[in-house]
Amino acid sequence: MRGRFRSTRPRPRGVHLAGWLFADMLLVLALVAMGDQGDPVAAERAAAAPTATPSASATTSAAPAPAPTPTGPRGVEHDPVTVDVTGDSSDTAGLTAQIRAATEPYAGRQAAVVLTFGSNRDPGIGQAYAHAVNGLLAQARPEMFRGTTTRDFLSLADNPRHASLEIYFYTG
Repeated sequence: MRGRFRSTRPRPRGVHLAGWLFADMLLVLALVAMGDQGDPVAAERAAAAPTATPSASATTSAAPAPAPTPTGPRGVEHDPVTVDVTGDSSDTAGLTAQIRAATEPYAGRQAAVVLTFGSNRDPGIGQAYAHAVNGLLAQARPEMFRGTTTRDFLSLADNPRHASLEIYFYTG
């Protein structure tokens, strides 16, 4: 006679709740992420609301209200601007001048992230060169690279004393 096989081991309790727990945690994370965003609609309403300002005479007209500034976090552009510099790491003036000249078309913008790839077959030398170049960014354009996150990487291209910078700017 064939009967059903029943295990004598006890089944773990609460295993069936693991999926629901994961879904609830994901929902909480989504709500926290949405709550962290600013409310641009409320900022526009506050900026558009008329304010009572005393006028010196009845003939003066009020200046137009300034454009509302977004209250949420700034975005970062998807496509980087690539800049190449070449020279000895001890020639800081020459490298700084190259960085300044290459970033001239982007003056007035602020960089969010800079990824620098130092070229060399030796990983230590390549990353050290990238680090030296990143150290010159604030010297070349302090307004552009203030508070910018930089990362030093290695490029295995056989082109010593060369660095390729990928600059990701803030949007707007």
